[in-house]
Amino acid sequence: MAPAIALNTPPDMELMRLALRSSTLNHGLRVRGDRWTAEILMGSFMGLRKFEDWNSLLGISRATLTKRLNQLLAMGLLQQRPYQERPKRHGYHLTQAGLKLYDQVLTIWVWEKRWGSHADVLPSQLFHKACGHAFVPVLACSSCNAKTGMNDLHFTLKPVAALLDDSTESTRSARVEMLQNSRKGLGMRVDRWTLLIVTAVVLGCHHFDQIGHVLGIASSVLARRLSAMVDEGLLLAQPDLTDARRFIYRLTPASRDLFGYLVCFSTWASRDFLHQPSSIRPVHKDCGKAFVPHVICSVCHEPLLPWQVSFHVH
Repeated sequence: MAPAIALNTPPDMELMRLALRSSTLNHGLRVRGDRWTAEILMGSFMGLRKFEDWNSLLGISRATLTKRLNQLLAMGLLQQRPYQERPKRHGYHLTQAGLKLYDQVLTIWVWEKRWGSHADVLPSQLFHKACGHAFVPVLACSSCNAKTGMNDLHFTLKPVAALLDDSTESTRSARVEMLQNSRKGLGMRVDRWTLLIVTAVVLGCHHFDQIGHVLGIASSVLARRLSAMVDEGLLLAQPDLTDARRFIYRLTPASRDLFGYLVCFSTWASRDFLHQPSSIRPVHKDCGKAFVPHVICSVCHEPLLPWQVSFHVH
């Protein structure tokens, strides 16, 4: 059993609830937070174009794959183009809007290589054509280009009225689907609720009742998800010194490494999808500027563009 700890300065629970409810992260995940959608997009950047290729590699049902592809087409992230050799058949290609998801895809690659179960089907190494080196994607501040992690930021919360008015609590309790050991798939098998729970903990919610309140999630569902996240190494549960009946939930290295994906996803949802400011506003401590992430090459420190990166798959 982990040592007991105590926490001070409890967060403003109502402000946290409104900020999370109206966050661009929350709204974006409702539309694009499904794990199949993330895996289809990863496949698109790897060059998958054919329905049958996704169906085979992901192990996804044809009906589900059709639905997700149609959603991505409707969002303008994918487009269909006829094959030259078979003009009556169409392949799926990323649009200019879809290419803006590249930072998110790179952070998924980093996380999966470190913590996931699908490293063997993802590119084993990335090469930056601009500098000619193999590299590792690095999260950085757009203002000063410095490598940036969660501890390099501080956060302010300001609920967004337009998104708050349009926000309704989800009543559907999806299955707890975590980092399953299936060999099929292309990336992070974590869903919307898992990512929102990690976000709540990042912002200072460490007790069961705090997390449940700010996310509006049913107690029974939250209990199953927290238990699964602890089992999967995404949360650490420690007894609370002030109340032995309660646990304090802490991030683990694996869940801390989800931060890059979360902040890139939230930025995309704010800038390119919802066209609204984020209710969760990080500031880079070193340069004092509002933190806007971009992903850079670990060798030359230049931002990474999809057409400037090649890769090798096992």
